[in-house]
Amino acid sequence: MLDALLITRMQDEMTVALHGAGIELDMECNADGLMTIAMAQHRANFDLWHEEDKARAPGATDTDIARVKQAIDGLNQRRNDLAEKMDVWLLGTLEQNEEAPLHSETPGLMIDRLSILALKIYHTGEEAHRETATETHRQRNADRLALLEEQREDLAACLDVLWTEVLQGRRRFKLYRQMKMYNDPELNPAIYGRK
Repeated sequence: MLDALLITRMQDEMTVALHGAGIELDMECNADGLMTIAMAQHRANFDLWHEEDKARAPGATDTDIARVKQAIDGLNQRRNDLAEKMDVWLLGTLEQNEEAPLHSETPGLMIDRLSILALKIYHTGEEAHRETATETHRQRNADRLALLEEQREDLAACLDVLWTEVLQGRRRFKLYRQMKMYNDPELNPAIYGRK
């Protein structure tokens, strides 16, 4: 059902495919649907990453930045909604031991962090091998890449341990709603104040 190795492999393959690097995206979705949600969530992170790059472009106009900021808000909302959706799905598949100690981070949020690490790894790998960069630049990024890969390996192992402990009734988690306010016209005074 939840397997960090399958999730990180999907995120890596999807990242390469979305960058158009000649790899056909042929992901087999679990019948249970978790992988489908994780793929949609990774796509939101991919789109968010590249939208943020547009705002940082040296020639970006104020109009460009305003348009990008609105897109970023929507993508960030989608990213968070999908992380919560993974948790809702997982919680719907099991009965937890309510006496077990509560884990502070949910599997959905951990999968989100793994997604961001996959993007960092891909882009840092590009920099570690960029022919137009100096050897110092490439080496600095090779060192960063090793650290990012270690961090992802650690986080993936923690996700697997958490899930095993949840299934064994030794740990539990609950849904933590992000409750983003900036996109809600009833909660953001910058929006409702203009009506």
